[in-house]
Amino acid sequence: MGDTILVLGILALTIPIPLLIILHYTTRWKKSRELSGSDEKMLEDLWSLALKMEARVETLETILDESEPDWRNKS
Repeated sequence: MGDTILVLGILALTIPIPLLIILHYTTRWKKSRELSGSDEKMLEDLWSLALKMEARVETLETILDESEPDWRNKS
């Protein structure tokens, strides 16, 4: 009787506990792959700033094209 309890105890420790550990870290890994609310906000802000910067560069290029038509060929 004592041996069967020992065997069942060992089986309980060797099968379910590692499985629970694997499942726990798998769900944590999946959660970490998602963007948080602050990350999404930061990404939106960066996207907005990039669009504004692109518009500014295009404006500057237009001004330079009008005032100095050959500016792109100068190094």
